[in-house]
Amino acid sequence: MTAVDVLAEPDWLAREAAHVERMRRWTVPHQERRSRGEKHPVLDFLFTYYSYRPSHLERWQPGPGVALAGPAARRFLDRKGYVETADGVVLDPGGFTEGKARTAEFVLGLLTATASRAPRLSCFGLHEWAMVYREPADSVRHNQVPLRLGSAGTDAVVESSDIRCGHFDAFRFFTDGARPRNGLTPSRETQVALEQPGCLHANMDLFKWAYKLDPFVPAELVADAFELAAEIRTLDMRASPYDLAALGYPPVRIETAEGRAEYARAQGDFARRAAPVRARLIAHCHRLVSAAP
Repeated sequence: MTAVDVLAEPDWLAREAAHVERMRRWTVPHQERRSRGEKHPVLDFLFTYYSYRPSHLERWQPGPGVALAGPAARRFLDRKGYVETADGVVLDPGGFTEGKARTAEFVLGLLTATASRAPRLSCFGLHEWAMVYREPADSVRHNQVPLRLGSAGTDAVVESSDIRCGHFDAFRFFTDGARPRNGLTPSRETQVALEQPGCLHANMDLFKWAYKLDPFVPAELVADAFELAAEIRTLDMRASPYDLAALGYPPVRIETAEGRAEYARAQGDFARRAAPVRARLIAHCHRLVSAAP
């Protein structure tokens, strides 16, 4: 991963400033809520389920194969994994460890397999309903907000629906009563075989796969995946059994034919929007794997 592109100091400083401003739109409100001890049932997910710190999300990085010119670049030497060369400050190729290489190979295989399949748009977000099925009210994940249809109404939707969730990291949060109702039994071992590009969680997870390769991925790619995940999360929770209207999230009523049609249209739109982000990650992983020693 030898540096081939040299960024002049004004150019990379402008990119850095734009990235920081873009991400602080999300990180600052989150940190303010956290300082007040305030939970947000929609947005906290982006910082709690996903383990990338807000400070890391704000931090700009060029990724591999880029040299940062100018005296200001020397502050990158305070970060782990950067070295100074005749061209400028670059990521040390030696920091691309065997562990990072294995991660890149896994992500490459998973995303390539996912991209090869046609989107399936018939799950209607029922995973969120299966996560509260027959659960005591005080044990529901977001028990600070009510269920739109109440516990009995929520259970009735699950019992009358054909649930076919193929995403393991959603399925593993199903209640004990809901798991046997799922038409699939996803596991970590079947993840590559089952993930498909219509799945909201598979598309949100593009953010996770991007930051797992940090710092060997450009910050702009991480940011694009993050903002896509934030929009998808909104649909995910609007279609959930929770009543979030008071927080500004009108429901997508997937218990009705009209609501299911609305959900499928939005799901299809996100599948189309996620495709180029997935393709960029695939191409990036190809480069990382090919350049690894």
